[in-house]
Amino acid sequence: MKRDEYKHLLNYAANLVILIVQAVLFGYIWYRHYVPILVELEREFWRRGNWAVIGMYVLILFFITKTLGGYSVGYLRISDICLSQVLALLCANAIEYVEVCIIVNDYVTPRPLLVLMAVEILFIVPWVYVIRAIYTRLYPPRKMIVIYGEYSPTNLIGKINSRKDKYDVCATESVKIGYEALYTKIMDYEAVVLCDLPSQIRNQILKFCYDQKKRTYITPKISDIIITGTDRIHLFDTPLMLARNGGLTIEQRIGKRMLDIIFSLLAILISSPFMIIFALCIKFYDSGPVFYTQERVTRDGKAFQIIKFRSMRVNAEREGARLAAKGDDRITPIGRFLRATHLDELPQVFNILKGEMSMVGPRPERREIAEQYEELIPEFRFRLKVKAGLTGYAQIYGKYNTAPYDKLKLDLTYIERYSVWLDLKLMLMTFKIMFQKENTEGVEKEQKTAIKRM
Repeated sequence: MKRDEYKHLLNYAANLVILIVQAVLFGYIWYRHYVPILVELEREFWRRGNWAVIGMYVLILFFITKTLGGYSVGYLRISDICLSQVLALLCANAIEYVEVCIIVNDYVTPRPLLVLMAVEILFIVPWVYVIRAIYTRLYPPRKMIVIYGEYSPTNLIGKINSRKDKYDVCATESVKIGYEALYTKIMDYEAVVLCDLPSQIRNQILKFCYDQKKRTYITPKISDIIITGTDRIHLFDTPLMLARNGGLTIEQRIGKRMLDIIFSLLAILISSPFMIIFALCIKFYDSGPVFYTQERVTRDGKAFQIIKFRSMRVNAEREGARLAAKGDDRITPIGRFLRATHLDELPQVFNILKGEMSMVGPRPERREIAEQYEELIPEFRFRLKVKAGLTGYAQIYGKYNTAPYDKLKLDLTYIERYSVWLDLKLMLMTFKIMFQKENTEGVEKEQKTAIKRM
């Protein structure tokens, strides 16, 4: 327990050093390059005014970096941390440039801020590597045991093993051996993974782990996720939890729609030049249509025509509907770039402006594919309690080929934990996944949907 406390202290100290260095570097640039401009214009700030500008820069940088996960030294992959830090610097310095122009009331050269960003990156990237090396040496991967029920935990173990820097699965055991034998085995490991266990058995083992202060990882059931969105009622001396089960409230839907209109208009304004370039590239490649429309389903099962840049050859689905596979030869060269960066989804901002989609929500599925999923997972229709989204919880934390059951869990987590702040956070994190190739990984060639045949 004390070692864990020191681990968090190391993380905080490392991130505090980064913020202090960033504040000092920006302070130098501000006093060296921009204060003289204000003096010349007779708009010089008092000392506290200068401090306020520096403090604002640090707050913006802290907010964006934390949202993107740039401070999670012991949690994310080191490449993810560096990418988050670089993207946060890019966004924060762009915002700061606009702020400086407003203060000066004129356009100023962005060169000092570009130099600042370069110096910050040259400091932060090696610093992150050093801290991560210290962190890994002091806190090696936890030795874990996976306890499973009726189904094999092979798929989950494969995902855990992708993070050998953090986890070390040393053993697996079935619940069939009984509680006493399981309790004895659990004591030999630092952490426990409870994989798809019946609720009664899972709760019994969880209580034992709680009593013994054993770190426990649990694969949640649909009912567990619904419970996370309940309201706590304290009208009596017996606690109650209320599950409203109606999706978003009317006021949440109104607020969400207002955000959709504002952000879709901004997106259209900013991205129009790029959309014109992409459209010309698609047209010149094979003279086919620029856009690809397809029926998808949104809230309450309502159908609409989604708009995307065409990334596959013409008549790519003459043999029937199927998801894109790894190395799919139907994808055109310009289509590979658009899909890898998610830019093929840009025209959906017009769907959002029309009210057919939202900026954030579950990925809109084709009706025929959704029906296939619902045959195996009847609860898959729970995703339709909110509008489909351009980006969303499953799009950020999942992949293109994420299994339907896992996608359902991610989308339900979004619905049950919905807030305006969560929408803003997911929109900001969307910029990060544009640079992560694994998020666009297709299904296997023998698959037509994301359902994996066992």
